Amino acid sequence: MIKIEIKEGENIERALKRYKRKHRNVKVMQNIRENQFFTKKSIKRRREIQKASYIQNLRDQEEY
Repeated sequence: MIKIEIKEGENIERALKRYKRKHRNVKVMQNIRENQFFTKKSIKRRREIQKASYIQNLRDQEEY
């Protein structure tokens, strides 16, 4: 569970912004969505390889 301590004199909007940033960085919702359905290890591995090749292609294009 994510806890945010509000500092003395801190604006509530600022604390909310810190909470949202922490929530995004922890990737809570992303993990929940991923674990909603079972995916085979081979499919996970295939997605990782596709993502890596996509990123590599972007970097290669950037060099030219």
